This record gives sequence, structure tokens and C-alpha cells, in this order.
Amino acid sequence: MNHEELDQGFTKLGLHFLKNNLNDFVASAVKQRWGSQQVIEGVVRNELQELYRRNVERRITSAKLGKFKPLAEFDWNWPRKIDRDCIETLMKTDFVRDQSNAILFGPSGCGKTMIAKNLAYSSVMNGYSALCTDAFEMLTDLEQQESSRMLKLRLAKYIKPKLLVIDELGYLSYTTKSADLLFRVITGRYQTGSTVLTTNVPFKDWATIFPNASCLSALVDRLMHKADITAIDADSYRQKEASERKASQKSKDPKIEVKKK
Repeated sequence: MNHEELDQGFTKLGLHFLKNNLNDFVASAVKQRWGSQQVIEGVVRNELQELYRRNVERRITSAKLGKFKPLAEFDWNWPRKIDRDCIETLMKTDFVRDQSNAILFGPSGCGKTMIAKNLAYSSVMNGYSALCTDAFEMLTDLEQQESSRMLKLRLAKYIKPKLLVIDELGYLSYTTKSADLLFRVITGRYQTGSTVLTTNVPFKDWATIFPNASCLSALVDRLMHKADITAIDADSYRQKEASERKASQKSKDPKIEVKKK
């Protein structure tokens, strides 16, 4: 077999490590004088590591995480109120295994999205599929489907992942149709998957988000069942960082002295 035929064979067999590292692997085996058993063990070990790496990479891509800060950078002293123990427990992702939900409630800029994306990332690293979506983006996507067949297929996109993050629900008002579509997503996931929801509006005021929606009570009931609800009380951390950047920039600006004549 020539090199091209070997590459094709590795691809068909899914031996991605050998395809990309054959020469180095052979050189290492020769240098260490491996026997046939050690060579086979080396192939299996490296292929399993490569399979795990590729699976994680695929799940991260599918999760649509975008850019986010790791939880290690979260300033726990900034919020006036936050249940750190609850959030750190959620980060272990047992709630995904148990098909429970997590609701993060608080004003804009308090870190809800950052925490939610870290929960999605931790879930991916623990072997679960995940998807992050903005509430407006998801509901607009569903509303734009032109046939019942296409809507069914698109609903599956949001129902299938083991963890679905719905971010920023409450900043806009939605139609009754949007409420019905969200209800179908939550009902489809009910006790089969976990949902992380971030919102700035208490459940009792959700009628302001979905005016005249008849499914609202059932929607909230399904979300709250087996859910950890974490309230965060804090001023906008983004505004804090913006003020600090502005102050830092001001201190760096050269002072111009005007001499009096």
C-alpha cells in the first residue's frame, strides 16, 4: 500500500490518529522497541483519545457557545445577592443527568448569560449535547417556518439536545403564537431534557412578555417542575467594567499644561 491508499484506509476505518500521526507513531514505537502487543495498545489508546477529542470538538461547535468568560473569572463579590453554592452545584451537571431545569433570574448585566454558557460548556465536557440560543432568535426562527413539516423539523432542533439554554427571555414582548411555540419546545423537552433559562422578569409577571397567552400557566408549570431557581441581585457588571476602562484611559491621557503669558 502506498501513502495515499493508507490514508484512504485510515479514513474509512475512522483511524484519525494514525492518519495524522503515522510517521511519528512508528518512529516512537521503533525507538522504544515496542512489541506487537504494545503497538496495538498504543494504537487503541491514541485512537480513543482522538475520538474523545473529536466528539468534544463536535459538541462544542453544535452548542453555539460563542465567546464567553470562564466561571473562574466571575466576581462573586459584585452581586448583592447570589447563591454561589447552587451555581457551583449546577456546574457539576447532575441536573442534566436528572433532566431538571435551571432558571437564572436577575437584571441586565448581572452575569446570567455568562453562567448559563458555562453550564452548557460544562455539560458538553461531561458528555452531553447542548445548544445555546437567544429567546428572540429561537422564537423568530420557529415562527418563520412555512409548513407544519418544516416546523416539526425545526422544533426537533431545540428539543433534541440534552441541554438547551434559552437566553434573555423577558427583554421583549412576544405574540401569542410565540408563546405557543415556546410551550411546544418546553413540552417536548419535559422530563426528557434539561433547560437553562435566563430572564429578568419574575414568573408572576410573564403575562407582560406573552400577553393573552392561554398556555402561560402550563408553560411556567413545566419549567418550574424540578427546577433550581437562582435569583441574582446586582448592578450591571458591564457598566462597571466600562466605567473602569474609561477611568483607566483618562489616567493614561497626557496632561497638557497651558502656560499663562
